[in-house]
Amino acid sequence: MSEFGLFQLFVLPAGLGLFGFIEPCSIGSSLLFIKYLEDEGAAEKIRQTALFAATRAVFIGLLGIAAVVVGSGFVAFQQAAWVVLGVLYALLGILLIAGRGEAIMVAVGPSIRKLAGLRGSAGLGVLFGLNIPACAAPLLAALLAAAAATGASGATVTAGFTALAVFGFFLSAPLVAAVFSARARRLLDWLARQATRFPKWSGVILIALGAWSIGFGLYAEVPLP
Repeated sequence: MSEFGLFQLFVLPAGLGLFGFIEPCSIGSSLLFIKYLEDEGAAEKIRQTALFAATRAVFIGLLGIAAVVVGSGFVAFQQAAWVVLGVLYALLGILLIAGRGEAIMVAVGPSIRKLAGLRGSAGLGVLFGLNIPACAAPLLAALLAAAAATGASGATVTAGFTALAVFGFFLSAPLVAAVFSARARRLLDWLARQATRFPKWSGVILIALGAWSIGFGLYAEVPLP
């Protein structure tokens, strides 16, 4: 696997997933999930948290497969796809920095707040896991666009699934510590108080990704099929 492949499949999705976790509405969803589990026994906490993380990873991974399949229909535009992708990244970043991110923050899946009143079923962990917080949507959109552009370069659906599943897993992974550790919960509370700063940092990250993507599209040697 090439260095670019490692970055694209693991490093970038993991980093964006962790960053997505500390976004304002992501933290809100996490605190709600912790509240839901606080009266449960240790075994139930393990089961529900595992279901939450695994379901979200698989669900987002399947979106990655769809993105690669769509991108594979545009093989003739491989390098142009990366340039267009970079411009989209930068525009998303500018919107977030300008405080206009609400237009692109759309939650995916069932509302966690609506589900919070239901109790007693391990399947609820699945329903929680199917929710992708709205403020993580720009980061998810960036990775889906990258998966589509990678598909245009001949990547397999396995690559698309892997990259997006890694994002989904790391979007949930810190919950494991927060569910079982009072210290981690206090840290999460502190992060929630700082959360208003994170959308602008998301914008900076997306602009940087845009510059990288444009550079890759213009200068990388991508073999034509």
